[in-house]
Amino acid sequence: MSLIRMTPITGPAAWRGLDFAGDESWVYRLSAADIDALDQALAAVAHSGQRFPDFSREHFPIGALGAALPAFAEALESGRGFLLLRGLPVARYTDEQLKSVCYGIGLHLGLPYHSDPSDVVGLMCVRKAREGGLSSLVSVASIYNQILLHHPQYLALYYRCWYFAHLCEPQPSLSPIFSFHEGKLSCRYLRQYLELGHELRGYPLSKVDIEALDLFDQVMHDPAIRLDMMLEPGDLQFANNYAVLHSRTAFQDHEAPELRRRMLRLWLKMPNARVLAPEFPGRNGFPAPLAAA
Repeated sequence: MSLIRMTPITGPAAWRGLDFAGDESWVYRLSAADIDALDQALAAVAHSGQRFPDFSREHFPIGALGAALPAFAEALESGRGFLLLRGLPVARYTDEQLKSVCYGIGLHLGLPYHSDPSDVVGLMCVRKAREGGLSSLVSVASIYNQILLHHPQYLALYYRCWYFAHLCEPQPSLSPIFSFHEGKLSCRYLRQYLELGHELRGYPLSKVDIEALDLFDQVMHDPAIRLDMMLEPGDLQFANNYAVLHSRTAFQDHEAPELRRRMLRLWLKMPNARVLAPEFPGRNGFPAPLAAA
């Protein structure tokens, strides 16, 4: 059962955007050897006769790059909760090859699901927009610490269950916003899903509920705790969905379709994922479709 933590969250997960001024320790730059390993993996898939997404981990051997993946998984689950792989030469690959690279890395890092709810979300930039589209990350622990320090009277509200509307469920279901279980803080927050969930269930939000959500939004958008980054072509960003909140700014795209912004998204279930409290259910994608009678 999740308990309300009344002391600040410490450790690498409690980062603030300002902490990374001049610090790119969260960026892993792909070496020539790493890129060569990915090229060889693409060749191995082609040689096997398999195509995206119908190949397995064994069809996509990534050589020495695989040695870095345990550290990536640890950083996502028990460290900062995010990382960025930089330097994939996207221009030299076909669309199918790019999908295979993104998917292949995901096969080695975790198990992919084609739906939004998951342990980790990955985002590969193939082309960026003409203007805008900045990616922003916020530490859940830092949001928590700010609320605990300045507005502790609201804290218990975030631990009670709220109705969330989810695309993978027929009806809104209950989940707290914050959950502290087995030493780790987890969060689920998307205000639109929350407001829609209460509307569909016929349980209007109270005045104090709205105050609590307004406060959460205010803290979440504090420039001091937010980390902004422009994903460049060849960047692959990973973020832990329970430890980091993510968003992007509006963008204006190119007129020509072949130049328009293009991102590949990947959803992963991680083998080293945290244990979640019973009242904070994990999300594991869309249910399998019923077989035709």
